[in-house]
Amino acid sequence: MHSSAVFLIEFGAIILGLGLLGRLAGRLKFSPIPLYLLAGLAFGKGGLLPLGASEEFIAIGAEIGVVLLLLMLGLEYTASDLVTNLKTHYPAGLVDAALNALPGAALALLLGWGPVAAVVLAGVTWISSSGVIAKVLADLGRLGNRETPVILSILVLEDLAMALYLPIITALLAGLSLAAGSITLAVALGVAGLVLFLALRHGRVISRIVSHDDPEKLLLVVFGLTLLIAGIAQELQVSAAVGAFLVGIALSGEVAEGAHNLLAPLRDLFAAIFFVFFGLNTDPASIPPVLLPALALAAVTTATKIATGYWAAKRARISVRGRWRTGGTLVARGEFSIVIAGLAVSAGIESSLGPLATAYVLILVIVGPLTARLTEPIATRLTARRRATPPGGHDGAAVGASYEAAEDSGAAGRT
Repeated sequence: MHSSAVFLIEFGAIILGLGLLGRLAGRLKFSPIPLYLLAGLAFGKGGLLPLGASEEFIAIGAEIGVVLLLLMLGLEYTASDLVTNLKTHYPAGLVDAALNALPGAALALLLGWGPVAAVVLAGVTWISSSGVIAKVLADLGRLGNRETPVILSILVLEDLAMALYLPIITALLAGLSLAAGSITLAVALGVAGLVLFLALRHGRVISRIVSHDDPEKLLLVVFGLTLLIAGIAQELQVSAAVGAFLVGIALSGEVAEGAHNLLAPLRDLFAAIFFVFFGLNTDPASIPPVLLPALALAAVTTATKIATGYWAAKRARISVRGRWRTGGTLVARGEFSIVIAGLAVSAGIESSLGPLATAYVLILVIVGPLTARLTEPIATRLTARRRATPPGGHDGAAVGASYEAAEDSGAAGRT
């Protein structure tokens, strides 16, 4: 059969299969990411039916997927939002980094993988999944809860940290010297600072230049500009993902909203391809040997994320029930953990790191929505057992829970 025909058949089957898996995940009301990863494992090397003709195209599509994920993330925030979050919630970001990055780094060192793999695995365990968490908040009807701004602030701080973390990882994986790595980081900081300055002072001008009434023209300009800037950033060893994120920040107002609506289907398509590609590059036989470390790491970092959310919500004077909800909601890892691990896999750093990251994300992308639902009622029930019923027959725990429930249902803006 002609190679182009084989490519069309393979690629068409992949896209159709992803669509069906996405519909299945929607019915089951959980993230499709684990199903996409499993599909990649099934059709990759060592899988049930290895692909051949379409693998190179899928690799390019995966790169575009990462770029679009970070662009769409940047479109969610304005430069002023980022500055405000940095000033208000940076202590929560520091606690988040300390509690959740250290377990990953420690495990990599214990396994003898070396310092570079330790930095990579620290990022894998640190970053929560913005996509999964946003969906969980919507599904549970918690977008108006008082704790939701705290959750979003932590996610924003993690996303900002990515702008510094990714260039560092890129330099380490490329084997650059200390001087070259310092130059790369300085360039990344300089570019990020320049973009934030321009976005704050001249964001409307930039948006007007990009803006167009015709959706087709707007799509082509924004998508083309993003790929161009991402490519230049990668050439400078800054990271294509960071370049795309900064493009998203620079756009604001109606342009950002219009671009978001136009690019959302493209993001979903190429992001799904990215997760499949990561699975394709992971041999299913390599997962069982790292399953126990992945489970242990998932257990530890589930606890540390819950502790992070609880502390951050307590600092924001959220009620006890809201603190538990905050912690439970932050548990899910997903797209960015895979992005970080994917960089290491592409660079050939530690063959077991990819399988470990895949198993880790599979576990927590399933556990995350469950902890978001169950952490607060379980904690409330355990606390209630410790409280004695006061004289007069009134259950103090129930009264307190009713009060907190009324308080938590208030508008998010009151935080």
